[in-house]
Amino acid sequence: MNILLLSSIFILSFISIYFMIRYSDKIRLLDIPNERSMHSKITPRGAGIAFVFSIFLVLLFFDFKHFKMYYYIYFSSIIVFMAGVWDDVKNITPKMKFTFILFAVLLLYSNNFALYSLGTYFKYELVLPNWLVFPFTFFAIAGFTNALNLMDGLDGLAGTVSLVMFIAFLAVGFQYDDDLLITLSSSFIATLLAFLIFNWHPAKVFMGDSGSLALGTVISILAIQATHYIAPAAVLFMVALPLLDTFIVMTRRFQRHKSLFEADKNHLHHFLFNVKGDTRYTVMILALMQVVFSIIGYQMGRANEFLSLILFGILFYLYLNLFDQRLKRRNGFDVISKK
Repeated sequence: MNILLLSSIFILSFISIYFMIRYSDKIRLLDIPNERSMHSKITPRGAGIAFVFSIFLVLLFFDFKHFKMYYYIYFSSIIVFMAGVWDDVKNITPKMKFTFILFAVLLLYSNNFALYSLGTYFKYELVLPNWLVFPFTFFAIAGFTNALNLMDGLDGLAGTVSLVMFIAFLAVGFQYDDDLLITLSSSFIATLLAFLIFNWHPAKVFMGDSGSLALGTVISILAIQATHYIAPAAVLFMVALPLLDTFIVMTRRFQRHKSLFEADKNHLHHFLFNVKGDTRYTVMILALMQVVFSIIGYQMGRANEFLSLILFGILFYLYLNLFDQRLKRRNGFDVISKK
């Protein structure tokens, strides 16, 4: 881990974001509040353009050997990043975003980077058949990328939760001396620290899809890389919060016979924010939850994978029942009925 390189990423990211905020009205990168927004004033967006580009630029010029060795990782990330940039500037359809992710996964798959196994259960390794490797890898990367994108709903939330995940993968990288895990994780930790200076509540800028899509893709890639050393079920805990959030929201929409892709305010951060009405409190609680999940995942790296999967299922069930917006309405109805 090169401290000079990380310092360069942090400084370049900080300066780039500063100037992006300053000239956001001229380059027309502004987020205008709507009925689903948690903010009430027009705010600069697209900081992801600055903090993600800073990483690619510094690694390209100061660690070209690493960049060249893992070119397919970086080019696939750039493909999805460009989709986010396009969306920040012009707004593109979800179908177009998934098309970009499809091409990114194709590049990874053509370089033998994919999910080939789901772990070992009862001494039997669950190896995916060849015809299922690509679609499953696409589903995993696209699904998590979308999940993280949906978490970008409060000042500092997506950035802080991502920071926790990168720290967890950095720990795995150090433990097993994996250059990709160490370099990619530490680079994003440096750039996110610069970003969060501006994004912490009250936010001066939002990351936009250029940031959230790139973060989701890179974390997915690191998760796949981590399965070479630790159990896939343990990796689920290291990226648990966005997954649980999306699974819960999708389940509730299905239960209510609504479209699975219909926008609403039933995410975990909406529920917690409604409890106290405090953005910083909500972000810190969710970040600490991810810290706990990441520690569990790290500690369970070589544990029984079946038990890990059962534990994740129990976790999903608990969250599904605890974080339910209907509970508040039901309790209110019960009070009225008793009166």
